[in-house]
Amino acid sequence: MMPSCRSAVAALALVVAAAAQTPPPEPSFARLFEPPLGMPAMELPPGDKPTAAQFELGKQLFADPILSRDRSVSCSSCHQPQHGFATSEPLPKGIDGRHPPVHAPALINRGYGKSMRWDGRTPTLEAFVVQPIADPNEMDLPLPAALERLRADAAYGKHFAGAFADGVSERNLARALATFVRGIVAGDAPIDRFHHGDPAALTKEQRAGLWLFESKAGCWRCHSAPLFTDEEFHNTGVGVRDGEPAPGRQAHTGDAADRGRFKTPTLRGVANTAPYMHDGSLATLADVVAFYSRGGNQNANLDPHLKPLNLSAEEQGHLVAFLQSL
Repeated sequence: MMPSCRSAVAALALVVAAAAQTPPPEPSFARLFEPPLGMPAMELPPGDKPTAAQFELGKQLFADPILSRDRSVSCSSCHQPQHGFATSEPLPKGIDGRHPPVHAPALINRGYGKSMRWDGRTPTLEAFVVQPIADPNEMDLPLPAALERLRADAAYGKHFAGAFADGVSERNLARALATFVRGIVAGDAPIDRFHHGDPAALTKEQRAGLWLFESKAGCWRCHSAPLFTDEEFHNTGVGVRDGEPAPGRQAHTGDAADRGRFKTPTLRGVANTAPYMHDGSLATLADVVAFYSRGGNQNANLDPHLKPLNLSAEEQGHLVAFLQSL
């Protein structure tokens, strides 16, 4: 290995080590109305202004395994706060050792989302937050049974009454959980401070990575600021087996052109959310950058933007460094 390559790999190792120390976002009710630097105002459900009491109830429900059939799994089991509200495993663990078929994505900035889930089949955040409760591979508790549990719990009865005039209901359960998730907002990162006039917010390596992100590598086409996702669906070849990708969005639309297309994940807080991709198949950011450098995995529906980039080791290191700035 040439000295320059050794230096690039050593620098990359330092970047990856530093990423582990990057704190994940702290959910906050105030974020719904006062977004951090770099983030726009959040569009809230019309005629249904959330309250701090609803946020606190959602926060409690999010962490409570009462919503799973055997009381062993909570929302936070798969969307781990210490891990950027994603899961640290390729596939999250449901009850009885079961696993959902896809990686649990980060919940960062999902209040800005146009649709939910990797295939976009869920139109609203309120619909999304209650689906894992009844899913047999996740919490496996029918919603009527979940509501009965909550009504039978005196503490929850009091909390729901304090947050909603009509107490425990499916709609109010969804509203509470969605209000909490909307408070998981990430911004005011080095990249935001750089864009707002602080050139010292990014290191030399991160600035080099930003140039690559916006030019040669073309990452911006799908990961556009400020969310660093276009909220669209693309086939990058992740999960291709024998030349055939997983159904992806096709399972929702029925359109063969959608085969292998999955929602673009946000890159906000990405240093905290390994492993990556819809199947959790890439362990590190270095793996992700290398995957795109070689042009993804070939298949009939590969997105036309996916071309071999042939990035050098130094360039790949700079891109990883830039991703830490998000």
